[in-house]
Amino acid sequence: MTNQNMITLSVVKWHAKPKFRSRDRYEWCGEAYREDILVPALLENEKVMVDLTGYNRYGRSFIDETFGGLIRSENFTLSELNEKLTYKHDLLKSVEELIKERLEAAENERIS
Repeated sequence: MTNQNMITLSVVKWHAKPKFRSRDRYEWCGEAYREDILVPALLENEKVMVDLTGYNRYGRSFIDETFGGLIRSENFTLSELNEKLTYKHDLLKSVEELIKERLEAAENERIS
């Protein structure tokens, strides 16, 4: 049985200034967001929208670990994520472009 629901996650409601890749560096990191928030949402909902609006200094390591880590560490495929996951930043399209790039890079690592 498939849930026909969608959830929107606001990163800044989780933490105002998330950064870095791993928990050994900072509690509010990409690894924590992916494992504690994003993966459960993806498993429990048909569609997940991640809203990154409200913070303008996302580092590449946070984005890579959060999104690319879905493929590298959580065994999602890019195809699955393209069906289930959307993301936005209302002011910085470069954040959206970076997420797309990191997802594609992780998928290329997975299939090579």
